Amino acid sequence: MTDATGWSLKNGYGGINSPMEEDISSADIDGLWDYGDPAASEVRFRELLASVSSTASRHEIRTQIARSLGLQRRFDEALLELEAVPDDSATLRVRKALEWGRVLNSSGRPGEAVPWFETALRESEGIAELEYYHVDAAHMLGIAAPAEDRLRWNLRAIDLARSASDERARGWLGSLLNNTGWSLHDLGRFEEAHALFVEALEYRRIHGSPTTVRIAHWCVGRSLRSLGRLDEALAIQSGLVSAGNDDEGYAHEEMGELLLQMERGDEAKPYFEVAHERLSKDPWLSANEPQRIERLATLSR
Repeated sequence: MTDATGWSLKNGYGGINSPMEEDISSADIDGLWDYGDPAASEVRFRELLASVSSTASRHEIRTQIARSLGLQRRFDEALLELEAVPDDSATLRVRKALEWGRVLNSSGRPGEAVPWFETALRESEGIAELEYYHVDAAHMLGIAAPAEDRLRWNLRAIDLARSASDERARGWLGSLLNNTGWSLHDLGRFEEAHALFVEALEYRRIHGSPTTVRIAHWCVGRSLRSLGRLDEALAIQSGLVSAGNDDEGYAHEEMGELLLQMERGDEAKPYFEVAHERLSKDPWLSANEPQRIERLATLSR
């Protein structure tokens, strides 16, 4: 199998028959990602690394190995990978800074992560081939910056995505609308948040996947609960549960919360039970929101 760049792939990734000396595009490297399965992504990146002799491409691939390790919460290993990446090109400086920041943020050190994202934003500014990562850096500042600054960064990232020349950079818009919706929601600005979640859902229906459409739909339902529009919210979450693809448990959790708020506690318990069983397996939630997991356990009894 051969992709548009002409390099041979096996099973859609890696497995090159002979080492490639030419550089691989950043977009092709990113195309190996399955963010829902970082361990499998790591395997693909390591196979590609073994198949490439271009020094620049090898270093860039290592930044994504580091990201996959970070998502597996193997933070020390991730930083070791990044320490081996030099700063001898704008691309490497930006990609290294982004992933160093992401590892720090994922390990609960957002204050240390922010300067790395600021470096990525600065180093990518005005460079056409790095426009996607320029928006990414603003997007990450909208996540890691102090709470009072997140909305400003998210709004800036939306502006950057809307005005981008690069199609991939414009593709950030769905995630950014979602993130900005949550920033507004956290501030108690529920009507504004709901409007952005609706816009994100419309965007995902055109440009997204079944998974991103489902997540966007969930966010619309969650904001309806905050607005007190419980029947509408219940209809959305019930539809997501009935579709049978709530493997993570978030729709079940929302069903429980809605039924509890509607004083239908006995009906809520089975949903909380499923939500606890599934969400308790999420290592990020267990590490960062243990009280949420404990609440689900209590409400399921």
